[in-house]
Amino acid sequence: MTTDPARVQHLRGLARLRGVRDRIDREYAQPLDVEALARGAHMSAGHLSREFRQAYGESPYSYLMTRRIERAMAMLRRGDLSVTEVCFAVGCQSLGTFSTRFTELVGVPPSVYRRQAEGSTAGMPSCVARQVTRPVRNREARPSEPRLA
Repeated sequence: MTTDPARVQHLRGLARLRGVRDRIDREYAQPLDVEALARGAHMSAGHLSREFRQAYGESPYSYLMTRRIERAMAMLRRGDLSVTEVCFAVGCQSLGTFSTRFTELVGVPPSVYRRQAEGSTAGMPSCVARQVTRPVRNREARPSEPRLA
C-alpha cells in the first residue's frame, strides 16, 4: 500500500491546526496572540490564520475570543465576580474589547447578562448549562427573515 505524499502532508497540517485549537482551549486565559500560536506550530502567522480559517471557519483570534466569552458567561452566571474581574480572569486585557465582543456574541452587555443569568441554570447539570448558554458565533447565526414592506 502506498501513501500519497500530498495527503500525508495535509493530515500533518490538520494535526498541527488541531494542536493550535487545543492550546487555545487549554490556555485561553493566558496572553495568546496569533504570532505566539504560529511559532508554537512552526508556521508564519499569516499561514496559520489562513489554514485555521479554512479548517474551522473562523480565525484563531475569533476562536480564542469565543472561548474566553464562553468561560466569562459561566463566571458571570456564578455571580461572585465583577465584570472587570471576569474580564481579566479570562485573559482579556481591555474591558472595552471584552464588553464589545461579549455583546456581539451574546447579544447583551456582560453586566446585563450577569443580572439576567443569575440563577438561570440552577439545578441544571453543568454539561446542559454549557450547551444551552453557549454563544452563537456569526457563522452559526440564523439569517433573519426578510421583512416584507
